[in-house]
Formats: sequence, structure tokens, C-alpha cells
Amino acid sequence: MKAKPAAAPRPSRARARTTSIAAFVVLAALVPTTASASGTQEVEAELPYVCTLPSGPQPATVRVSAEFPERALAGEAFTPSGVTTTVELPDQAVADLAARDAAGVRAATRLGVGVTQNAATATATWRGSAEPVALPESGPLTLVTKGDVPSVAGRGDGDLTFSAGTLAIDLALEAADGTATDAATATATADSGSGAGSLTVDCALAEDAPGQGLLATVPVGTGSAAPSGSPSSPSPSGPAGTSGAPDDGQPDGPGDREAERQSERSPKVLENTPGTAADRDEVPPCRYDEQHPPTDVSLNAYVTGYANVKKMKGAAYLPPSCVLIEQGIPVPGPPDPDYLIFDTVSYANFHYQERRQTPPFEATFLSFDFAPVKATMVLEQTDTMRIDSRMKMSMTDFSTTTDTYVRAPLVLHVLDLEVNGTPLDVGSECRTETSLISEDPDPANFPGDHLVLYGRGELLIGQPATGYLLLSGGVLSGEATIPAFTGCGTDGEDLDRLLTASVSGPGNLIKQVQGQTCAIAAPVFPSPTNEGQCTEDLQPYEIPVAEH
Repeated sequence: MKAKPAAAPRPSRARARTTSIAAFVVLAALVPTTASASGTQEVEAELPYVCTLPSGPQPATVRVSAEFPERALAGEAFTPSGVTTTVELPDQAVADLAARDAAGVRAATRLGVGVTQNAATATATWRGSAEPVALPESGPLTLVTKGDVPSVAGRGDGDLTFSAGTLAIDLALEAADGTATDAATATATADSGSGAGSLTVDCALAEDAPGQGLLATVPVGTGSAAPSGSPSSPSPSGPAGTSGAPDDGQPDGPGDREAERQSERSPKVLENTPGTAADRDEVPPCRYDEQHPPTDVSLNAYVTGYANVKKMKGAAYLPPSCVLIEQGIPVPGPPDPDYLIFDTVSYANFHYQERRQTPPFEATFLSFDFAPVKATMVLEQTDTMRIDSRMKMSMTDFSTTTDTYVRAPLVLHVLDLEVNGTPLDVGSECRTETSLISEDPDPANFPGDHLVLYGRGELLIGQPATGYLLLSGGVLSGEATIPAFTGCGTDGEDLDRLLTASVSGPGNLIKQVQGQTCAIAAPVFPSPTNEGQCTEDLQPYEIPVAEH
């Protein structure tokens, strides 16, 4: 593993759309989980593998690069970014594929990554996809895949080590006549390892791999140095000859109490891969029902993100939450000789158990830099969220830009509170005095307290869209003041000042990510030729990943 200069950040992914667009967003929890990492470490590991090809086992080289935080605190979730997996298969692999009448391939990779903290373990799957490549006339076949990966949080102090384990390569084969099976089909047939036009190659880490597959180490804790005794190269977690990736942290048997305790301390892996069954089990339902019947312009989507709390020098994480949207009808905007302008007003509401709120979520922080505080909270709407979008199309090159302002009246409601492990009864009415507050760019037309977030989407003819578009999702950002708290405490105990002193104040930056929407009236289901936008029961297919 070697360090190299930090790479430029990756642009946000967005799909091209030409229909009218709007936007929505919600604010993350505003009690911080922990202080955010002060910097990043970029690592690149080159590892030997043995891959099972049709002709038999063959050596291969796998290079994994990614950016990790330099440090995290206990309970703080972070996501490795810029993850790239480069697989170099030997020339024998080219011969094997050519024997199947393939002229090119499209690859999708699934890398098992073991996460270890002290003696506790967990396993994450890093998925990546690649553009089609032609088979070389001679020499090795190089496949480069990129993709989003799950978030990880340490349960306590101690180094988090990430180690590469087993690797599966799903290959969609392109015939000499140009016909092909896409990567989605290849992945769908991976379990059987068969299927027309597809092939799955299974690879195992070589026994002589340096550091037994070690990718990175992230110290977790409040100290300035990594805890003593933390392994720099984790030992294999299975029998001789198995991968260096740790197992899933499950105890060997019901009677093994120590193993059960280790399992409870295992690092938490938050699977973020869109559309997987595991992800859907971890998020609330997001569908229309009899009490909320859809219309011809109804959309639904998940949103997630982070918000900084300036006072606490920390960041808070909001798990995926469901929002139901009624998209407005575009109307002509102000005349402009250089642009064709349309304005759209849309409306949105949280949807959780028939209430306009997020699901309850927990956050932990250090109040006044020393007292650990854990809170369970929800964000509640006091009125409908309003979305104002203006789309401008250039009359010269037909490029479009869309500026969106989201106005959301949201109060933060604290349900439970613990200080240094001691529960404090906050009562049933502990919340911010008013909605979260932003400076509105048009206060005359939009008075009152509300959160304002902004996003811009751009679309050039023949190129993918960038920025935020309602249909394909993306990132919006803003800044808010957290009001004072009120109604906190029972039996004469006033906790308002504790929360106000710890959290309330201006200058809190917010970054939110919305996933691909599902258009209820015209759902797009996953297929070999289309990316999924809706599940069969008309929920959003994509579950987005929060970004710092």
C-alpha cells in the first residue's frame, strides 16, 4: 500500500433528462454524531489473486484505490470515496473468452471487504461497473470498475482495518457481430455462473498477498494516537488457505457468550447499494396508499445526507427517508431574448407511518467536548414543503440550466436523551421553538421561518446531466440556524438550556442527496436495457448514499 496525492473529487452522478424538473430536500439530524474527520488518506493497494477461469486457476493482479478519512470517532459513519478496482487477467483469460466467440466484455465486480475493530469483524461488499472493452489481440485483459460502497461506523475506540477478500467478476460477453448481454444480466446470472453471453469469474486472495489483503487503517477514537495493540496486518479469519477478509462477526454457537459480545461490538456496515434487498429491509416503506392516493404527477424518492453543527464541530447523519412529491406544471417565465424560460412550483411531504416526518433516528455527540450525549429525534413538518424551479434553455446551443430553491418548514423534535449513559426524561414536547431558519433570497414573497436549500442542474446536448435534477436526483446544499429548544424536561427539570447551549446557533452547512425518483403513472422497472427506477410495488428503486 502506498500513499499518493489526493485526487480531485468525483462529479456527482446524474442521468440526462429533458422533461421539466423541480427539486426537494430535507434536513439531516442536527444533533451531531461526532466530529468529522479532519482530512483524508488516499491509498492504493496492489494484490495478487488466483482466478478460476474456464481453463483452470490463473494468477491475476488486482489494484484497489480509495480515499478514507484520516480519523473517525466512535459511532461516526463514513463512506470510502473514489473507489476503483482494476483487475488484470492473464492472456489465458483472453483465449478463454475468445473461445466463447466474444470480441469484447463489460465487467461488474463484487469485492468482499473485511472490516475489523479490535477482535470484532464485519463484511462489506464493494460493487463496481465498467464500460465495455474490446478483447486485446495479445497480452492481458485489464478491467477497471468504479462504484459506490457501503458506509461503515466503528462501535467503539480502536483501529478500523479494511482488508480485501474474495472477488467475483461478472462478465457480459459481446459477440463479434456486436450483440451483447449487459452487465445487469451478467450480475443476475452470477449465482448460477451460467447464462447465454455471460460468465462469472471467482477469484481468491493469494496466500502470499502483502498484509494479507490490507487496504487501509482508520483510527477510531478521541485520542491523538491509534490505540495500542491494534493490528497493522489482520490475521486470517478462517482456516488455512482462506481469504484474509474477516468473517461476518456471528458467534459459532448459542453458548459462546464471548463470541456474542464480540458480535455486538462488530463494526456496523451500512449497505448503500441501490435496490438491494438488504438495503430495502433497513429503510422505511415509501409508497402511496389509500390515504395518500397518487395522481398523474406523483413521484416518490428517498433522501439522505449530512448536516454540520458548527457549535459542536461535528456532522449529523440522516438515514434514508421517504418523501412524496406532486410535481407542478411548467409555465412560461419572464421573457428573455437569449433564453426560453419555464417556472415550476411543486410540493412535497415526508411520509412515515401516515405522518409528515422522518423516521426516528439516533445521534451521539460530545457536548462541550467531554460529555457523551445520545438523542433520538425526528424532523417534523409544520407545513408543506414548496419547491420553486426555473429552467432556462439557451436559444443558441439548446443547453439548459435549472435553479431550484426548496423551502421546508421543519422543527426538530427530541424523543429521548441520554447524558453519559444516564437517561433524561425530556417529555413529549421537546423541540425547537420554530422551524429551522435560512436566509431567503426572496423574503418579500416568502416570509416566516423555514429552511432554504439550493441546487442547480445543467444539461448539454449529447452529454449526461450534472448537478441536481428532480427525476434523477443529486445534491442540494444550504445553511441554517438552529433555533432554541423549548418544552424539554419533566417534573420541574428544565433541559431547554442544555440543548440550546449545545446545539442551537447559526452557520450550519447542509448537504443532501436525493435518489432517482419513481414516476407512479409511468413506472420504469429494471431490465437488461433500463436502469431500475421503481420496484414492482412502486417504491423508489434507488436508495441513495449520503455524501460528506
